[in-house]
Amino acid sequence: MFAYVARQPILDKKQNVYAYELLFRDGKSNCFPDIPPDEATSKILANNYLTLGIEDIACHKRSFINFHRDTILHSFPTTLDPARVVIELVETVPVSDQMVEACSNIKNQGYSLALDDHTFDPRWKMFMPHVDLLKVDLHLCSFETIEKNLPNLKDTDVKLVAEKVETHEQFNRCKELGFDYFQGYFFARPEVIKTRNLPTSKLALVELMGLASHKHFDFDKVNEIIERDVGLSYMLLRFINNPTINKRQKISSLRHALNYMGEVELRKFVSLIVLANIGDDKPIELIHLSLVRARFCDSLAQEKGIGDNPPAGFLVGLFSLLDALLDQDMHAVLKKLPLADDILAALRGEEGTLKNYLCMVKALESASWIRVKNVAKALDLDQRLIHSLFNDAIVWGNTMRETVSSHFPKPN
Repeated sequence: MFAYVARQPILDKKQNVYAYELLFRDGKSNCFPDIPPDEATSKILANNYLTLGIEDIACHKRSFINFHRDTILHSFPTTLDPARVVIELVETVPVSDQMVEACSNIKNQGYSLALDDHTFDPRWKMFMPHVDLLKVDLHLCSFETIEKNLPNLKDTDVKLVAEKVETHEQFNRCKELGFDYFQGYFFARPEVIKTRNLPTSKLALVELMGLASHKHFDFDKVNEIIERDVGLSYMLLRFINNPTINKRQKISSLRHALNYMGEVELRKFVSLIVLANIGDDKPIELIHLSLVRARFCDSLAQEKGIGDNPPAGFLVGLFSLLDALLDQDMHAVLKKLPLADDILAALRGEEGTLKNYLCMVKALESASWIRVKNVAKALDLDQRLIHSLFNDAIVWGNTMRETVSSHFPKPN
């Protein structure tokens, strides 16, 4: 038996990650795998169901996890860390005295409880003394209904999570209503009303982006650009001395770093610092998502034996959210950036192998398991391998996030 898992970020009002919801393929409603409680530890999960532990999947943030009715009633995995896990009750859980008692017992063991897809139906009232968070799905509940029912919660300590927040307008409206946390990919969409242009100060970054994506790599030109920018030089040394990149020797000079990395890895690094600096006023989770996509698409390209010079898979994944980073329509962005033709084609959504890589990673992010199966078939790759590559991308993205995060100011 093998379980896939997807993760979706839950952000706070400043668009920093508060937690991740973990969605398991094996089980009803993307629930936690139905296994005996004495086996349900992160270690056993890693050995038998996942190639990672829960703490790695969630980047050491809290994890929101749905559970089966029977798991809640009879075999709840109490070995999960209550400081790291939020127990979600899905809307299909029956309302009964037995279920309320089970929730009370779980709460008394230190776990936080959340009601998923809450619509303010009075039948859930008996659960409220044990609930810490209400998750309100904007597809199921109108703003009018939400506003009408919020006064009933004003004297409680219950936190509100808005689900399916797909636009910045919805995000701002939910903030105004008093929501605490937000789940949905609004942060990965452009705020096109800004019609942001690339500032003159970032022209060198655009030049670097072009150098990284073209077949003929001008090493001396890259060196010249990085040498004259103290910030880029520092970030290169920080990047190359990361243990996941370099486990052998300490790199102390720019020229040493450039020579050590080699052309392919240098192309990746150049692209990474371009992204980090272009998106310096964006939520770190947006950069994190780009990093995971880059690693995953690069791994798929390697499995399929596609040339890595330039590393087209890596660059397509990394730049797949440029529209959100620059708050412009993707087609408008691509007209201004000197990327290679095959990368441009994939980012425009044109049919091809690179587009399939993006389709796969997006399916994994959204727990669209049927799409995962279909794209895996189109790519002629085993689903277990794909899931393993995705887990590797998550770990790599976590590490790279730590490498570049000091360069990001906190959003207002």
